[in-house]
Amino acid sequence: MVQKTSNAFIAASWVALGAGMVGYIVGLARAEMLLNEKGYYFTVLMFGLFAVVSLQKSVRDRLEKLPVTDIYYGICWFGTLLSIVLLAVGLWNATILPSEKGFYAFAFLLALFGAISVQKNTRDNMSFSQNE
Repeated sequence: MVQKTSNAFIAASWVALGAGMVGYIVGLARAEMLLNEKGYYFTVLMFGLFAVVSLQKSVRDRLEKLPVTDIYYGICWFGTLLSIVLLAVGLWNATILPSEKGFYAFAFLLALFGAISVQKNTRDNMSFSQNE
């Protein structure tokens, strides 16, 4: 039985994605760090978002018995884990307050969760509308 995703969960997913991304980017814009450091953290965020959306799609495709090569599936996992490791290494070596490091880490993880949820909702609603 395919059930439509609730509007409340869809809204919560978009709020999580927006709050994580906007918080992270506003934090970067206001940070007193070099432009190349800001570019690094921004790139890690974009890479992470792309990686988790790709991972969610490939996991879902496999569950639905759609073909996904092992190499692509592995690259999705590698990209997701690499984005988290790159953020962790960057924050570990950053000369910012520990509270700022925590802020970036949680905003990053919230954005990744939001991206996964939005992708899941989009996929669920596509499946639901095709089965109507």
